[in-house]
Amino acid sequence: MVRLPYFIALTTLFSYVLIFTIGRLRDLFRTLVDFYRPKSEGDQGYAPICLGLEDFYSRRLYRRIQDCFGRPLAGAPDTWIDVVDRHSNDSNKTIQRTADTRRCLNLGSYNYLGFAASDEYCTPRVVDCLKKYSPSTCSVRVDGGTTKLHAELEDLVARFVGKPAAVIFGMGYATNSSIIPVLTGKGGLIISDSLNHNSIVNGARGSGAVVRVFQHNTPLHLEEVLREQVAAGQPRTHRPWKKIIVIVEGIYSMEGEICKLPEIVAVCKKYKAYTYLDEAHSIGAVGKSGRGVCELLGVDPADVDVMMGTFTKSFGSCGGYIAASKEIIQYLKYACPAHLYATSMSPPAVEQVICAMKVISGEDGSNRGAVKLARIRENSNFFRSQLQKMGLQVLGDNDSPIMPIMLYNPSKIPAFSRECLKQNVAVVTVAFPATPLLLARARICISASHTREDLIRGLKVISEVGDLVGIKYFPVEPEKHLAESGGAMVD
Repeated sequence: MVRLPYFIALTTLFSYVLIFTIGRLRDLFRTLVDFYRPKSEGDQGYAPICLGLEDFYSRRLYRRIQDCFGRPLAGAPDTWIDVVDRHSNDSNKTIQRTADTRRCLNLGSYNYLGFAASDEYCTPRVVDCLKKYSPSTCSVRVDGGTTKLHAELEDLVARFVGKPAAVIFGMGYATNSSIIPVLTGKGGLIISDSLNHNSIVNGARGSGAVVRVFQHNTPLHLEEVLREQVAAGQPRTHRPWKKIIVIVEGIYSMEGEICKLPEIVAVCKKYKAYTYLDEAHSIGAVGKSGRGVCELLGVDPADVDVMMGTFTKSFGSCGGYIAASKEIIQYLKYACPAHLYATSMSPPAVEQVICAMKVISGEDGSNRGAVKLARIRENSNFFRSQLQKMGLQVLGDNDSPIMPIMLYNPSKIPAFSRECLKQNVAVVTVAFPATPLLLARARICISASHTREDLIRGLKVISEVGDLVGIKYFPVEPEKHLAESGGAMVD
């Protein structure tokens, strides 16, 4: 959980109040000017698309710092990337691209194992697959969109995560948002972690089931909610729930925290609730052999009823999967809209996942997979420990490749991002509505392809920018610091 110092909370809140006040005064002035301005005939009869405060945040805050978001790249999301330079016009309201690029250290991509760039094993096979099949099947799975590669990947995923069967989809977000409404509906109960991803939130809302939330990663509160809901039953009728599903994530993408899965599974077993685990950020990235939080925390995959994951992070591809019992998978293939109506995964994308899984599992005949898994764990823990020693407030757990650095104040969001970019380090800043209003942050993502020299360079830049922006909220350990020569950590 985020420890927000009172002084920081007060100054951050004051900053937003100041922004809101100035913004409202500017809106009032614009309204007075527009009142006396002759109206265009083309606008007559049309209602405004946005009313009142609906677009206030985007106009008065986001659009003034939009150069910090959506930066286009001119190449693969490797360790070092080419970021396209842009300049702003009209008081920073519009952004225009230029022909220039800037070579930057990539600390923002989900390329956890380095498969998103060219790989000696994966890339030649993907190119051959592109020549043999095509960029797309141009069809849904049930009508000509299934190749032998799709069937091979589903079998491989099931074996990789330790479940009897699996089904794959063309989009990770749609995997959650389309699967959850198929698994439960009216008369069902979904209990969701308060910080679950938006795809889970939308899937739960679209299911028609009653949705309850428990405090983030808190098994004790989950048990309280379960006990209360089991005792009360359905609203009005108080009949027993038809089905109860508890949904959690393996690693929370905005927090970098690892799910307390053993305790949550124990609570679900006690109250006969199904467990749905989203491993979008954990599959392939954690665990001794890359098999996710179940392997990391010693949980039997058989104790997790539905396991979801994506291929967009550790495997360097696109799409997602559901792994469960054969009966559940067969039912999903008959009932899920994402399987029946959406275009299937591109064959080259499927081949990329197959090759990446073989490398991770050692089926390529080398130990590259084990080396990658050891390196991402070593890189993540090294980078996190050094950030904390600088006095930065870093969220998350050890072994997690995601490490949010808390910024809080809205003025520090663009300052941190722009200053890092000036020193050729590309970072991702995240603010409302992706996070609570007062909890803006910079989210660092570490890859196995980062060398120790890359990490040292990134740490030096973040330390300098942290001093400049003023985000070192905790005392720095004086006995450890970055050496000026060579960049090694010394006592």
